[in-house]
Amino acid sequence: MNICIRKAVEEDARPLTAVSRQAFNHDIHYGAPQVGGPPGYDTVNWQLRMILTCDYYKIEDEDGRLLGGIIVYPKGYRQMELGRIFVHPDCQNQGIGAQAFRFLEETYPETDRWTLDTPAWNTRNRHFYEKMGYRLTGAEGHGGVWYAKQTGGNE
Repeated sequence: MNICIRKAVEEDARPLTAVSRQAFNHDIHYGAPQVGGPPGYDTVNWQLRMILTCDYYKIEDEDGRLLGGIIVYPKGYRQMELGRIFVHPDCQNQGIGAQAFRFLEETYPETDRWTLDTPAWNTRNRHFYEKMGYRLTGAEGHGGVWYAKQTGGNE
């Protein structure tokens, strides 16, 4: 599936919230202990705050249908953190996540190190991140694990 990734704007907060809610609540089918997601995943105000303060991208199909979102922010010198990525359940396992990761590396070529965290129970995400070149670096203390990837020629 071909996708288009563009910066989210304030008007995207409500539809991004709806897709985020569907994506994270769907994790109950993949081992989540209960329906839910990370802080703010289901609130318009949180999404709006992220649009205004982070690099928040929306993922759309060729027809402009919203498929998901990506939130990234600087973590240090030449380091970026993937704060969140989500794809609508109907569109998962179609290569959208892999395209999104390639987009990030192309958009931030000066980044030498990417980091992200995910729940330890989420073996599906963990497998995907490892497939994308991320390596487990440790536990984050609240039931999550950290991953990192060296890029920018410093692998």
